[in-house]
Amino acid sequence: MTKPGNVARTVMLDGLQELIDALLGRGYTVFGPTVVDGVIDYRPITSVTQLPQGWGDVQDNASYRLRRRDDDAVFAFACGAQSAKPVLFPADELLWRARLGGAEPEIERAVDDKPAPPYAFLGLRSCDLAAIGIHDRVLSSRQFGDTHYALRREDTLIVAVTCTDPAGTCFCVSMDTGPVPRSGFDLAVTELYADGPHRFVVEAGTPRGEELLDQVASTAASDEDLVAAERVGAEAAARMGRVLDGTNLKDLLYDNTESPVWDDVASRCLRCTNCTLVCPTCFCTSITDASDLTGTTAERHRVWDSCFSEEYSYIHGGAVRESGRSRYRQWMTHKLAAWHDQFGSSGCVGCGRCITWCPAAIDITAEVAELRRLAEQRQRPQEARP
Repeated sequence: MTKPGNVARTVMLDGLQELIDALLGRGYTVFGPTVVDGVIDYRPITSVTQLPQGWGDVQDNASYRLRRRDDDAVFAFACGAQSAKPVLFPADELLWRARLGGAEPEIERAVDDKPAPPYAFLGLRSCDLAAIGIHDRVLSSRQFGDTHYALRREDTLIVAVTCTDPAGTCFCVSMDTGPVPRSGFDLAVTELYADGPHRFVVEAGTPRGEELLDQVASTAASDEDLVAAERVGAEAAARMGRVLDGTNLKDLLYDNTESPVWDDVASRCLRCTNCTLVCPTCFCTSITDASDLTGTTAERHRVWDSCFSEEYSYIHGGAVRESGRSRYRQWMTHKLAAWHDQFGSSGCVGCGRCITWCPAAIDITAEVAELRRLAEQRQRPQEARP
């Protein structure tokens, strides 16, 4: 976040509505956090009253609960079940539709699905910013990019927030992705509510963000507010619920493909695919074809898939990864090791969703720790025999 002396503005609570109004006035569909069916999720919003003011959450292994806070904080919750992924990379996407009716079949191709109006996200966390950055590299920056993703992403505007109250499953500090937004945003907001009036320190990250901030009632942030904003980020970083030791992690995973850890975790894993569906960076998909009952209309869709599905590795009459052991090993090794070789970074941003939403309470940080413990145990020299 902004250091004392840099340009930043202080905005009061009413200014959030002005920000939303400014975005709507510029033609954006604004996605913001809101309480839906017992969770906080990103949905289209038009009013600050739709934000989860006064709500927090409690997360742990296989556990997510909303809780009422004793203050009116707007963004004092950890990440919800989903990030921006379902918006920018939908779970079900029409690729083409064909209809019979005349001499020639009519084919509609979804080649230009650029959103109109474009998207604006209010309240994205730094871990989810990092996930968007990963998808930018994986889906649109390589030789053969994903046109659909690139079109949606092109004009997206992001208002990020510093995480003030991380969950028991968060470990973004271990992955160097948070809790303070550092890049990839148009505006970055730090909420201050512990001392003094309820206010927000706002920093512009792009010229577009600066122009937008000019439309909101604000004052120059005082040195006291800037120091308080820095303290909020530092205190959140010190309250991570989990730690993932990344020391030589890629080699650890590559060198221990036959570790008993994989058998142990497979005995607990349900292969339900929850971890991949809530992960903000997983991008595996399959193609499905369907026709209507009359046989005159056929559609092809791209849908989310998962490496935990046996069918996902099906090739020429058989599955490559038939066992749960091999599928969990594939997922974790790809996410934390092979991703570096393919894309130049880890595939994990430390959001902790895979821990929270795993019904078997499997914890990726605990599995890494156990893998490391057993590997180090094998490497210790045996005690000299008498």
